[in-house]
Amino acid sequence: MGRTIVVTGASSGVGLAAAKQFAAMGDDVVLVGRDPQRLADAVAQVREAGGGREPGRFRADFNSFAEVRALADHLLTSLPAIDVLANNAGGMVAGYTRTADGFEATIQGNHLAPFLLTSLLRERLRGGRVVNTASRAHMQGRPDPDGLAGDPGKYSSWQAYGASKAANILFTSEAARRWPDITSVSFHPGVVRSNFGVGRLTRFFYKYAPGLVTPEKAGDLLVWLATAPKADLTQGGYYVGRETATPAPHARDQQLAAKLWEASAEATGAGNA
Repeated sequence: MGRTIVVTGASSGVGLAAAKQFAAMGDDVVLVGRDPQRLADAVAQVREAGGGREPGRFRADFNSFAEVRALADHLLTSLPAIDVLANNAGGMVAGYTRTADGFEATIQGNHLAPFLLTSLLRERLRGGRVVNTASRAHMQGRPDPDGLAGDPGKYSSWQAYGASKAANILFTSEAARRWPDITSVSFHPGVVRSNFGVGRLTRFFYKYAPGLVTPEKAGDLLVWLATAPKADLTQGGYYVGRETATPAPHARDQQLAAKLWEASAEATGAGNA
């Protein structure tokens, strides 16, 4: 019997490539995406990759905690087991935006929402695995647990994105400490050919620059992290390729990780489990 795997950000790019690979392996996959049409197209591709097996789907916008909670309720109701949660959803925001929940949109979509979802699924994930898509861009920003609402006057899209990716790494290491019964890892997928970024030049680079990693190769790394024997992985590790790497000093600061966890739990109402 295949595993049950939930992939967020599954409508395109790394998430879709991984979902198709999971389906081809016989796993039961649930795709989570924001755009209904792109999600429907992704479901069709994953269905074909899985030989006609119908994947699960759920539309959710991670800039809304209410939608994240609805997603968690759906998963808990419909899935008796969750073997892997791939927290892959994320993106960059061009200008400062505050969500309806009161937080800067990049840190909410890329960190707080996955933190909330994972916390809500925590009991169902016992004995399972959480794979968080981080980035080497974490070197460009440090998350501020006391300033999750952000500052419109100091906003930089790249610094905000980097801070959110550092938060992914910090969340992974702290989850490994607090939840030893769940294997937690994060990874840098490479500079992936995609629709990533804001602004015409950035989007052009991520579509056409030479040497970019294909979504399929990055998806293969996510799949490996989700399926490799537990003994082959480093609990709480940050991976670049199939090897652990040392993140920037602020992304391995244990005090910052603990403080960010507490601030994230308060911000999301997830509790301090």
